[in-house]
Order: sequence, then structure tokens, then C-alpha cells
Amino acid sequence: MSQVLYVPRRLLEETRTHLQKEAPREGVGLWAGRREVERVIPLPNAHPEPLVGYLAEPLALLRALKEMEREGLALLAIYHSHPRGPAFPSPTDIREARWRVPYVIFGTDGVRAFLLPEGLEVPVALLP
Repeated sequence: MSQVLYVPRRLLEETRTHLQKEAPREGVGLWAGRREVERVIPLPNAHPEPLVGYLAEPLALLRALKEMEREGLALLAIYHSHPRGPAFPSPTDIREARWRVPYVIFGTDGVRAFLLPEGLEVPVALLP
């Protein structure tokens, strides 16, 4: 049975706002929480070609992970945007997947989450 990502609607909108500010560049960040998403953590995109790829800036990522640990939060998902494409993993997304959490993709056709590199879709459940 696959896991489900539970995210309050306001945090989904907070994430969408962050990614819209980054466009046309791809945006990236983390979703942290316990059983559901409690925090959205935007990260700088350090990819050399940010119009077509994302790479969370390593020091910012490390600081965010340490802060989450201090607050007792777990990494629930990594999110990024496809400003000019569908919410479906690209070959690069699949090849570069390292984390054992869902990858949430905000695309031109909506939001979807996947366990990568397997490509298994993870349901995203909106909370009020």
C-alpha cells in the first residue's frame, strides 16, 4: 500500500506561490511535518540551467534539514516545479532521485507526487 501525503490547502497554496515567484525558473523546496505537512521550506535553485532543472543549494538544504531535526519534524517530501510542462517526472528527475520520500511536482496540469526512481504515484490529500 502506498503512502499518502496530507497537506493543508493553505500550505499547498504557499508552495504554489513560492513556485510562481520562481517562474520561469524551476523552483525547489521541502515539505516538513509529522503526519501531515506542517511547514513549507523554499530553497534556492542552484542548478546551472534553472530554466530546465533544479538543484537545492547544498548549504541551504543542510541548514533546513538541521532546523527540521531541532523542531522534531521529518522530511515528508521534496517539491519542485515544471513551469512549462506536466506534473510528471522527467528522465532527469528519475535519474537524479536520491531521497526516499515523495517528489512532488507542480506542473502546468496540476500537482502530483511520485516515489522515484520507481515512478510510483503517491496520492496527495488536501486538508481544510
